[in-house]
Amino acid sequence: MWRTCLFTLLMTLSSVALPAAQPDPCDAQPLASLLPELERRFGVRFTCKRFDPDTVRIAWAPFRIRPYSLEETLDRLLSPADLVWSRRESDGMPRITIQPYEYYRRTPADGEKLLCWLAGLYDDRASWERRRERLLADAREALGLEPFLRALVAEPDVRLGRAVRHDGYTTRNYALETLPGLYACGTIYAPLTPGPHPLVVSPSGHWEGGRYRADQQLRMATFARMGAVAVDMDIFGWGDSERQVGREAHTARYSMQIQVLWSKAVTDWILASRRDIDTTRMAATGGSGGATHTLLLALVDRRFAALAPVVHLVSHFDGGCPCESGRAVTLAGGGSCMPELLAAVMAPRPTLTVSDGGDWTSTYPQLEYPFLQRIWGFYGAETAVRNAHFPDERHDYGVNKRRAVYAFLAETLGLDLTAVDESRAELLPEEALQSFADGLPEGALRSRGELERLLEQLEICD
Repeated sequence: MWRTCLFTLLMTLSSVALPAAQPDPCDAQPLASLLPELERRFGVRFTCKRFDPDTVRIAWAPFRIRPYSLEETLDRLLSPADLVWSRRESDGMPRITIQPYEYYRRTPADGEKLLCWLAGLYDDRASWERRRERLLADAREALGLEPFLRALVAEPDVRLGRAVRHDGYTTRNYALETLPGLYACGTIYAPLTPGPHPLVVSPSGHWEGGRYRADQQLRMATFARMGAVAVDMDIFGWGDSERQVGREAHTARYSMQIQVLWSKAVTDWILASRRDIDTTRMAATGGSGGATHTLLLALVDRRFAALAPVVHLVSHFDGGCPCESGRAVTLAGGGSCMPELLAAVMAPRPTLTVSDGGDWTSTYPQLEYPFLQRIWGFYGAETAVRNAHFPDERHDYGVNKRRAVYAFLAETLGLDLTAVDESRAELLPEEALQSFADGLPEGALRSRGELERLLEQLEICD
């Protein structure tokens, strides 16, 4: 009997739940275990992007919590783990997104603080020009293009397709050897009228389809119908370039240098090989990543009379792709940003920035544009820098943005605005614009590995 009672007592005691052991506040704790408590304390909801919160451990976590401030708590918890946070409201509930730190992305508030600090470094033309000279020198040094320029093929192989006639313009594909065996490829859109013509150079952006996409063809053809020789080129690792080095090469650190090298080499080649270009009327335009490379081309070639970067170049976003921010050009002058570099490169020459309400350029009319106007104002040229803003549009080089650029280039380059009629531009299939439709030429590079061995042999890539 007593054995039965003892057994029942032991079973009963064994079924009683003991209090869970509390974690030692001095031990590192998984971030995932902290978030529910923070949600309860502060009445928020968390979302983690591009990382697993179970894999991140925070040392001394309870001591980092500030019960009076969610903001300070998050800063102290996340900064040691190289994480950042942002806040938005949804259905009356604050939503906090946590993600890895991105060196190329900041907040508009950060951009405002930076622009305020930069503006305090100069208050007249003389002090600005001292700042500008340092910016240009530092940015060029950070870009590190000189070794690539010295390695350009002295007598490059040039492959020119036949000129195809369209309504008011011609198209002609080209492949220009730059480094030994590495080709820049694109299409020349030329007017039917006799020269001299302005030149419009247009590096491609990151939109799928590259230079083959419809909006690129429409504006290039329209530039030509308006009276300009317009030339574009593949983004490195895309289009014909992908057939040489593969898409993955585009994310290599040297992609920024090669892309700028191509923009510069193609510009020089066009000017040297054609007699119908008016070198006093040169402009460059591109959208998104193409806007970055429009600026970088003008940084290394000061002959451009006008620039029209579209949906990019703000104070709080540097692009993110290694082809745009793989080199620390925005650290020029002790800490700069794309708008200040744009001013350093172009002021007081005519410049149009195009922005919209659906991407990071939504801040342009209130934040970056007044900053640029002030610098152009040092030269009495406030009206030479302009902003065309489309608050209801998104991240593209759409028809309204193209029309703004057409009007700007018509005014600054003397193009014929009455010739703007995109319905008369012929959209060509991708294969009709390929420079290597019949295969790669003999001696062409055929892999990323071959390119990197070449860069090592040439001793031009750090």
